[in-house]
Amino acid sequence: MAVINSIKGFKDILPGETGRWRYVEEKAREIFCCFGVKEIRTPVMEKTELFRRGIGATTDIVEKEMYTLLDRGEESLSLRPEATASIIRAYVEHSMYAADPVAKLFTIGPMFRSERPQKGRFRQFHQINVEFLGLDDPRADGEIILLLTHFLESVGLAGFHLEINSLGCPACRPAFREAILKFLKGSEEGLCKDCQRRLGTNSLRVLDCKLEQCREITAQVPMILDFLCPDCRDHFFRVRATLDNFGLAYRINHRMVRGLDYYTKTAFEVTAEFLGAQNAVAGGGRYDSLVSELGGPDITGIGFAIGMERLISLLPEIKEYSDISPHLFIAAIGEDALERAFALGNRLRMKGLRVEMDYRGKSLKSQMKRAGKLGSRYTLILGERELAEGKAELRDMEKGTQETIGLEGCEESLINTLIKR
Repeated sequence: MAVINSIKGFKDILPGETGRWRYVEEKAREIFCCFGVKEIRTPVMEKTELFRRGIGATTDIVEKEMYTLLDRGEESLSLRPEATASIIRAYVEHSMYAADPVAKLFTIGPMFRSERPQKGRFRQFHQINVEFLGLDDPRADGEIILLLTHFLESVGLAGFHLEINSLGCPACRPAFREAILKFLKGSEEGLCKDCQRRLGTNSLRVLDCKLEQCREITAQVPMILDFLCPDCRDHFFRVRATLDNFGLAYRINHRMVRGLDYYTKTAFEVTAEFLGAQNAVAGGGRYDSLVSELGGPDITGIGFAIGMERLISLLPEIKEYSDISPHLFIAAIGEDALERAFALGNRLRMKGLRVEMDYRGKSLKSQMKRAGKLGSRYTLILGERELAEGKAELRDMEKGTQETIGLEGCEESLINTLIKR
């Protein structure tokens, strides 16, 4: 029969890779806890209307990239393309704001977008999301950016760059949109098909296009910072002051816009070298109206998302997490020795040691070879003669030395030997 392969753009994460994933996830939980951020887990499927309202009906994600289906009740459902809308939905549905309007939340998990797979970009991909709700002070913007950069440094990401911008608010952004349309008038035909469409739906997205033809046409486009209202201008100044106080290096990217409609005021990205045009590892911004737009009270928010595939591809080798070799391999020769080894091995496992053994009755030479292949630091040799004498041989595979230990009380002896060394 023909082999069934995985779906294009859906990637298996094999045992040799999962140590790096586990390291990043555990580091996230450790650091986020220090900043008072609590974990939330939401479903991978939501009502399509959530994303239409939350992300924007005219965004590329909703128009072209969502995996959407009709259930038996003819209700439209979609696999989540991002996490913020789902987190806000849970925050509102469960009235989390009633107990405390301030909430710091994070989630880690898969997202889904039907787009052309490329390096570091998949149809099923994984994100780490952090959201601060109920904090409109500019220092909250600085704090969440500081959290992001501290986390990236802590997991070992080198050579990344922080870029920031302000997207204004509903009071000042319309004038900027008009300025973009006026600037591009007469140049529309030179833009790509997507940008031509965006001019009629979300003209700011033209600035985000990565195609050279569009970037050349928009090279001298007006800057949004020149159109900010006094409130947005002051907010952005204070965000920058917070980052300056921590000595955090950043660059103002006047072209930065976000692909989702809900962003206002502060926007930020972390980019990395060696990723080509799609070089963003993380990005986020403020979304002060999203909670109310999804049926909740007038509560502000700011958050970010980290692409785990891209981040992990840039990290150095992490030995302590890639090395999941056994503490001990038990080489048992003979049926009685195998029974004794089976009981001993599982008792040691239940006390926290990684133990492997062979059930196939292979020769001692074959079992020692397998112990070496698995990378086991120690091998316990147990045969009929050892059983009769009430002892076993413990071999240090790294040093090539061997010592005799008694079988009586050997569990504690092995635990002390393996843990201490």
